[in-house]
Amino acid sequence: MTEELKSVVINVEDLLDYQEGAVVSREIIRKETGTVTIFAFDQGEGLSEHSAPFDAMVQVIDGKAEITISGTKHQLERGDMIIMPANEPHALHAVERYKMILTMIKS
Repeated sequence: MTEELKSVVINVEDLLDYQEGAVVSREIIRKETGTVTIFAFDQGEGLSEHSAPFDAMVQVIDGKAEITISGTKHQLERGDMIIMPANEPHALHAVERYKMILTMIKS
């Protein structure tokens, strides 16, 4: 965990800035049992289809995203969340620029 974030009230949207034409991320917590990472996607950017061996929860905190899980497209916007099941293919695309928190639980 980033030491400067411990025991401090933070507006999560302020943890990471958008960058033109890019996907940027910042890991907030890293433990053996899982991670918490914030991402910022510029409009039109995304992550191609892949899978992970663990369940992962996405919480959209700004903007709009399209998340495809096993071929089914889901539209998410600020305040929405979805769980991406372990070992199922998923992809993420920024309908408009968006920020999300990814929580991955490994055990």
